[in-house]
Amino acid sequence: MNAAWFVASLALAASTPHARDKAGDASEIRSVEAKLCEAFEKGDAKTLREYMDPQFTQGTSRGDIEDFKQTVSEVEKREPAYDEFRNHDQTVRAYDNAAIVIGVTSIKGKSEGKPFAADFKYTDTYIYRGGHWWLAASHATKLAK
Repeated sequence: MNAAWFVASLALAASTPHARDKAGDASEIRSVEAKLCEAFEKGDAKTLREYMDPQFTQGTSRGDIEDFKQTVSEVEKREPAYDEFRNHDQTVRAYDNAAIVIGVTSIKGKSEGKPFAADFKYTDTYIYRGGHWWLAASHATKLAK
């Protein structure tokens, strides 16, 4: 074997990104999703800061776009206040450093003192950076009763 070829092969192997464990990533992302749901329910803005990318954007069911600061502020103020915030029927598609989650969010709570309950079809986009998964973007569409 040619020594130059061997050295070039080692350099190529070292520069090629390693494939991520997609099953492990899916499990970790489901765990992050559960932590974020609990944070919305409990008004825990600290957890949002730990798992949401600072450039986070959310397309709401009203057609608005909210950014990271707006989302965190809403949770800190507990307006709306959630009694239930639960994701279910999730499908996780993990790629190398990105993932997409599609599922249903069921919520109950109060907004401006008035009770509400609804289900939303959602799509969350995650990025892997700095050793963990960050929620980068989300979109929700209200489901008909």
